[in-house]
This record gives sequence, C-alpha cells and structure tokens, in this order.
Amino acid sequence: MIRQISVFVENQPGSMRKVTSVLTDARVNIRAISTFDTPEFGILRLVVDDPVRAKESLTEKGFVTRVSDVIGAELKDEKGNLNQMLSILADGEINVDYIYSFVIREGKAPVMVFSTDDFEKAERVLRAAEVKLVEEEDL
Repeated sequence: MIRQISVFVENQPGSMRKVTSVLTDARVNIRAISTFDTPEFGILRLVVDDPVRAKESLTEKGFVTRVSDVIGAELKDEKGNLNQMLSILADGEINVDYIYSFVIREGKAPVMVFSTDDFEKAERVLRAAEVKLVEEEDL
C-alpha cells in the first residue's frame, strides 16, 4: 500500500507552484502527481517520499490536506498491460475510483496508482493474477 497526499488549492495561477515550493523547502521528493480541477478549486494528488513531513509542512502553511491509501501496481512498459490490469479488477468486480501513473523510478518499471472502494479485495485479486504491487518502501 502507498500513502498519497491530497492538497486542496485555489484554481488560480501559481497555486500548484506554492505547493511544490513548500515541499521543496521541506526536502520532500514528489514521485507522482495528478490534478483535478473545478472552476473554483483544484485537488493535487501526490505520491511523495515522506507523506508525514509533506502533510505537516503543507498544513503549517495553511493548506488543507488529506493522506489516504492507494495501490501501486508495477506494469511492464508493454502494449495492453494497463488493459490487462483493469480487466483483472473488473472481473473481480472491483471499482476503480481514479488512476494515474508515474514513471520516474531509476531503472524500474512504471507504476499505476489507483484508488478503489475495496483495497483488500483489489490486492488479493491482483496478487492472484501475479501483478507486482508496490509498497511505499519500494518507491
């Protein structure tokens, strides 16, 4: 299981930079980032090397944050691998709430990060299908 930090920001120029500046000053390394926006606000979802320090640093600067669990599945960079993983989850009747990827892992395969309504079942189904799951210490 991987812990992800979600940060709520105003939808205006420079708001993402404010978040990354706080994390840079706190010496937190961003491994993956995904954004979602509405006309008024945005949500940044980040996988970082130290979610506790990230949350503390951002909260101190007034950001609203939340740490939550996500699953990381390592997929070989081959055609159809994402479809295969999503098929495994669908066949297991597991809903995927959202998904994003990160590829900056020195010498390692890309990772698909996703959230679901049933983490235990998702992990069990993926492991049974021999999908390599990534733990926080593997990042």
